[in-house]
Amino acid sequence: MRDETIAEFSVARFGGFLDDRFGSAPLSIERVGGGQSNPTFFVGHGARRLVLRKKPAGDILPGAHAVEREYRVLKALEQTGVPVPKALLLHEDPALIGTPFYLMERVEGRVFHACSLAQAAPDERAPLYFAMADAMAKLHAVDPAAIGLADYGKPGSYFARQIARWSRQYDESPSPRIPALDRVIAWLRDNQPEDDGRVAIAHGDFRLGNILFHPTKAEVVAILDWELSTLGHPLADLGFCCMPWHTAPDEYGGILGLDLAGMKLPGQAAFVARYYASAVPTPALMRFHVAFALFRFAVIFVGIADRARAGTAAAQDAATRGDLAEKFARRAADAIG
Repeated sequence: MRDETIAEFSVARFGGFLDDRFGSAPLSIERVGGGQSNPTFFVGHGARRLVLRKKPAGDILPGAHAVEREYRVLKALEQTGVPVPKALLLHEDPALIGTPFYLMERVEGRVFHACSLAQAAPDERAPLYFAMADAMAKLHAVDPAAIGLADYGKPGSYFARQIARWSRQYDESPSPRIPALDRVIAWLRDNQPEDDGRVAIAHGDFRLGNILFHPTKAEVVAILDWELSTLGHPLADLGFCCMPWHTAPDEYGGILGLDLAGMKLPGQAAFVARYYASAVPTPALMRFHVAFALFRFAVIFVGIADRARAGTAAAQDAATRGDLAEKFARRAADAIG
């Protein structure tokens, strides 16, 4: 397929780039569906099985879609026990394929986008959730300074800065205002817990759909999609990972309203307890953290809707995701009472 064009870049030019670095070999490229942000591709180059992550085409907000940061955190975490794909190279010159990109090794495994885990055997469902909790605790136990990430973000006042950041992104959006989201933003500003000084590598999008599980075992083999990672508070990730218990199946695959016991799915309390059982000392999870997670995801969906209108969204169904911003805003309002 060396004479074809994939999306906005030339396969022939990209294939020549790989040949120069790895030796001449047959090339195959497949667009990976489901991503809402950075376009992702499976790349076959001879015997090599790779994944390409690039910035989307078109105008983007400053600092957004930072594949450079994804590459940096993956390289740093290779020396820890945190399960991540091996990052191979970063190419920052946009001339080759239109934007900066990086390549990582492709890890084989399973991804479950619906939190009901309908595709998994019932007896495996709780262990899969608990494996995700263990992997998150392992990530948060890593000392950022020990792996060269002391400057990966600003330490302290994480929630205050994040509320300001996502509120600003919402304010700058051309989408209509969402009354429930306005109410939640005001509540979050007024109900922030006192900063306890806890700093960890926060993934920023830690959820089932970004976890790659072993093909046959309840074991995490790779944590994916590090675009939003930074130095932050571990309870931001934990609260974010609790969203499925607060959202319905038609709201990005949540499990609210399902028969959890009958489906052998753990409740939120059991999941949170598993995290704390293997985590380094961490303050208690509060409704603030869950509401914050729902608020942030609502703003992310606002951004997806904006990109869909501009024609730069990575996923083909991005245009249908705009209504999720209002749904998540209402769930955040429910969480604060």
